[in-house]
Amino acid sequence: MVEESHRGHRQVSAIARRHGISRSLLTVWRRQYRNGELSMASGAAFVPVKMTPDLDTQPPRQPNPAVQLEIVLRNGRRLLVPSCVEPDALTRLLPILEGK
Repeated sequence: MVEESHRGHRQVSAIARRHGISRSLLTVWRRQYRNGELSMASGAAFVPVKMTPDLDTQPPRQPNPAVQLEIVLRNGRRLLVPSCVEPDALTRLLPILEGK
């Protein structure tokens, strides 16, 4: 971003806006770059970063409620449950149905 901002006239504001940062922050980075404060020897550096959507913020995909699972128990009983059944609830229910 800093090098890009040096390429043309009136680029600082446009570049800051495009990258979602304030103009003043980019101005500080330009000054630090010019003074050699952003060299690799100082430890601080700019690296390319690509932002991707956070998978945790996307809602979980809901299964079709019409889909059912058939579970055949050891004692021969058949259990039909919706595919959206909570695994923890099923874990508590199965021993009771098998008579354990």
